[in-house]
Amino acid sequence: MMPDTNQALRLCLGTKATGAEFGAVSALSVNHDCSRLLCGFAKGQITMWDLASGKLLRTITDAHPPGTAVLHVKFTDDPTLAVCNDSGGSVFELAFRRVMGMRSCDSRCLFSGSKGEVCCIEPLRAPPDFRDHPITHYSLLAMASLTKILVIGLKPSLKVWMTFPYSKSDPSSVPQLAWQFVPVQKTLNPVLAFCKGDTVHFLLVKKEDTGTIHVIKQKQLQLSCDIISLSWINSRTLVLVDSHEKLQVVDRPSQEVLETLDLEQVQLVYNSRHFKSLATGGNVSQALALVGEKACYQSVSSYAGQIVYLGTKSAHIMALRNWRERIDCLLKQEHFVEALSLAWSFHEGTAKAVVGLVGDQMKKKGVVGDKMVEILFQFAEHALKKCPEHGKIQVMEQHFHDVVPVLVDYCLLLKRADLMFNQLYDRLLENSVAKGVFLEALESYIVADRLGHLTTPIMRDLLAHYHGNGMMDSLERCIVHLDVTSLDIQQVVQVCWENQLYDAMLYVFNSGMNDYITPMEKLFAVIGPPLTEGRGLTDEEVVMGNKLLVYISCCLAGRAYPLGDIPEDLVVQVKNQVFEFLIRRHSGDSLEKEELFPFIRTLLHFDTREFLNVLAMTFEDFKNDKQALEYQQRIVDILLQVMVDNPDFTPSQVGGLFTFLARQLAKPDNTLFVNRKLFDQVLEFLCCPDDDSRHTERQQVLLELLQVGGVVQFNEERLLTLAEKANFYQICEFLYEKKHLFDRIIDCYLRDPLRKGEIFSYIHNLLSMPGYSAEEKHTVKDKVLQHIQELVTLDPSKSADMVLFHFAEEVQQIISELQDDQLLFRFLSCLLEPREGHLSGTMLPLQRDLHELLLDLLCRFGPRQLLGFLQTSQHYRLEEAIQTTQKYHHSEATGYLLEMKGDVHGAFAVLLETLKEKLSVLTAESERADAGGEERDRDHTLSRVKESLNDIIELCHRSSDSLDQQQREVLWFPLLETMMASQKLVKGLNDEHTFEVLKELTMKVLNCMSSFIPLPAIIQRILQDPVYGRGKLAEIQGLILGMLDTFNYEQTLLETTTSLLNHDLHWSLAHLRAAVTRGLHPRQDHCNICLQQYKRRHDSAEEIIVFSCGHLYHYQCLQQKACGGGVTSELNQRWSCYKCSSSQGGEGGGLPPN
Repeated sequence: MMPDTNQALRLCLGTKATGAEFGAVSALSVNHDCSRLLCGFAKGQITMWDLASGKLLRTITDAHPPGTAVLHVKFTDDPTLAVCNDSGGSVFELAFRRVMGMRSCDSRCLFSGSKGEVCCIEPLRAPPDFRDHPITHYSLLAMASLTKILVIGLKPSLKVWMTFPYSKSDPSSVPQLAWQFVPVQKTLNPVLAFCKGDTVHFLLVKKEDTGTIHVIKQKQLQLSCDIISLSWINSRTLVLVDSHEKLQVVDRPSQEVLETLDLEQVQLVYNSRHFKSLATGGNVSQALALVGEKACYQSVSSYAGQIVYLGTKSAHIMALRNWRERIDCLLKQEHFVEALSLAWSFHEGTAKAVVGLVGDQMKKKGVVGDKMVEILFQFAEHALKKCPEHGKIQVMEQHFHDVVPVLVDYCLLLKRADLMFNQLYDRLLENSVAKGVFLEALESYIVADRLGHLTTPIMRDLLAHYHGNGMMDSLERCIVHLDVTSLDIQQVVQVCWENQLYDAMLYVFNSGMNDYITPMEKLFAVIGPPLTEGRGLTDEEVVMGNKLLVYISCCLAGRAYPLGDIPEDLVVQVKNQVFEFLIRRHSGDSLEKEELFPFIRTLLHFDTREFLNVLAMTFEDFKNDKQALEYQQRIVDILLQVMVDNPDFTPSQVGGLFTFLARQLAKPDNTLFVNRKLFDQVLEFLCCPDDDSRHTERQQVLLELLQVGGVVQFNEERLLTLAEKANFYQICEFLYEKKHLFDRIIDCYLRDPLRKGEIFSYIHNLLSMPGYSAEEKHTVKDKVLQHIQELVTLDPSKSADMVLFHFAEEVQQIISELQDDQLLFRFLSCLLEPREGHLSGTMLPLQRDLHELLLDLLCRFGPRQLLGFLQTSQHYRLEEAIQTTQKYHHSEATGYLLEMKGDVHGAFAVLLETLKEKLSVLTAESERADAGGEERDRDHTLSRVKESLNDIIELCHRSSDSLDQQQREVLWFPLLETMMASQKLVKGLNDEHTFEVLKELTMKVLNCMSSFIPLPAIIQRILQDPVYGRGKLAEIQGLILGMLDTFNYEQTLLETTTSLLNHDLHWSLAHLRAAVTRGLHPRQDHCNICLQQYKRRHDSAEEIIVFSCGHLYHYQCLQQKACGGGVTSELNQRWSCYKCSSSQGGEGGGLPPN
């Protein structure tokens, strides 16, 4: 059925008889002038119809093999040529002929389905405007099989131009093809889009001058869906449908998904029946049938920017809206901001999928700009109409904050400030809140220099609004960015002065009236009097003074304040005016008592250092300007006249002046003249020994003056004498360093209480760094050795590091200089402590003697560190160390040394004696506690007993492994007897707490010794002990039961472990036996080498080998394969599966032949 554009039925082609004979229509194609229609049928026939008359022109039954359905039939650009694709996967060319009134059709096979089934074909058909494109002469055809893409040319002769294999994808994914002419580098060439799965590839096809066609791969498009339909809607936009029937509009250049639409209601028709060829018996491959599940090729057609989707009950046409419709759609939904954003993208040419916007760039911008103006008016009207009439003012403000900045922004983008200040502002005046939001919104654009000129009414309203709402900072920021010609200067200056908007005031005077002096006079009139009277400045006055300094700096440097530059023709004039102003002897409204040069005095009192910095930066620009050099000398003379011998200025301020002068005088092109006597006068002032006030400040000032070159202005010998008298040690260091008297610098550091700690860094740097002679370093070393006692007292650790670095050979001399044993102990502790890094391997002379000396000192002054030292040090003799520790009665250290010597019993005896002493003390304290003594001492003694007992137990543990049974008993039994004896003594003193603690300790000894002494021997020894031998069984019941519990636990642990091991062994053997005896089942009935059935001849009894992987081989084939690989011996042959490279052995020979 053929309807017209009004959906009225125009033609009905064919009859029910045709349907019964040929089956359902499976493919359709119309030629380029819409005069012919090709129909493919499910049973394989093809018919051609005349669309003008509805006449059947041809019935083709032999174009392709019978028994296959027609999947695709398509005209090419040549009206006498078409192609078809059947369910066998083959592609045929149909050439139509008409000879003497007889119509015929010649068929030629282009691709055989036996080489790979083609399921999609797409000839390149040029639009009417591109029919003369040179590439159309080749009649290109794209074909998509299940594994690859082919592009062939049908003319002038059949030729394959490109083959492109797919990447791995889902076997059920449907291949898709779509051609489109796309502008590339100012030329139009066809691009083939194809996909199978979730990736769309693009191939650019170009014809070279030589006649060769090149296919160039373009950037691919990666999506996250399985694509079942692919169509171009224009040269930049694709429309895709995924397996969930979601339509996606994609912009190809940016790969952005512009829109997504659900097609579920369309009820898309699928071509599954034809792909399975059900009408001819279903004789298709499984792979093609699987692809057919999602095939909908004949249900989607695109033409002239429209795509038609065929549903079960209706057909749906999809088309992109033109640019106006897209904007109007948003306006209809009252999405004004989005509509403006979209319109601006049209204006700038950045929009995607644009339809209907034609002409050159200026014309496009004009059309879109007019549309945007229309939207702006609609948006403003809508905002005023929708404004809440009642409620909180914040709600109304927020309502207009969402609208007004958008209006301002787009007016400025369109360069339509007239529209904003006239029509829009006049409209917003109806609402006071809207008016205020509008005026406040202007600030960000003014500050960003996007808006520099305001109309007079707007400026007046802006001043009134900001002033009325206390937004003075915002007002100032606006004023300094605005064109002065739009301001009422008198009104603005008055507002600025009344509200301390000094930046704005300076800007208006400078830019509006070219007056750079009047604003300075106003500021000096405010900060001058309090500074002259010695009063402190308020925060506001300090801010004013800082602005004044910056303003003067800008004027002298040729920069405008607060931003920009002074006009070039005014730079010199402004600079001279500022200098003349500063050197005035009196102000304009001066009083009789006013001092000379009030402006310079004011700046010096406000911030001397910053004012001098301003002058220094200004003097940098004075080269050949004679007038400027005269101003420079004049200002220097005034500074000296004002500050020297003036008690109003501190040493720091005076020193700052002469530092400034020294820098200027040190310049190679200096033209200043300063009397040298003034420098001597300043030196006397700074180095006055009778004045202790500001000592550090005066020294720092003088040091800075010397560092910038002031030393050339002084007599060095006199300077050194004055510095020594004034205790200016940094000055002395500076001068000594110039004279290379580095040993004298050591004295400076030692005498300077603020820098004593830095002496070690100085010594290390001087002795380590190159640039100093051997004689200079030797002199410094001698000085260090002279003061070594003082240095060690200052910091023993840093002294030790210094000695290791630089004085390793003088260690004995240094030790002899240290008379105080306590000081020597601290020094040696730091010197001999273990180190990491580059000092870790440093060896000192007589290192053993040093360690033994430190051991002696540790016994006297640091007994708690003694044991740690013995454990980490290896530089002492054992015998001497034992004698030293015995001399000072340090039993733990003695025991450790005896154990190191190998005398375990001696070490045990020393530690046991110590334990007995502590137990005796504990017993005595228990007696006193029984008589009313303190418990605190007893608890402390108990903790010491525990520590001592732990030391002995650890010793016995370490030693028992290397001793025989008798030697072990010699260690453990005396310890047990000692603990049991003390327990018996305490029991009679009514001290339950001590008794219980000792009982626990005795049990601990028993548990530890049970690992080395047999239980019967322990029990026998306990029963033989006089303490327990005459007692009752209840007294030792706890000891015996504890030992029995330990025995039972260990016995249970051993039995459980044995049972688990036996179970694991049985399980492993059972599984191994099952694996060995398991039968093998072949996966197929043919050999994987010769590909013949394993029973090649019925009378044959060939042996076969089946591997554990299930693959099967003839024994003879495996032998031949092995011989081919170089294996000739059959002895110990270990076959391997060639199919899966399994290394498991096979089961041989044994399947009997039938």
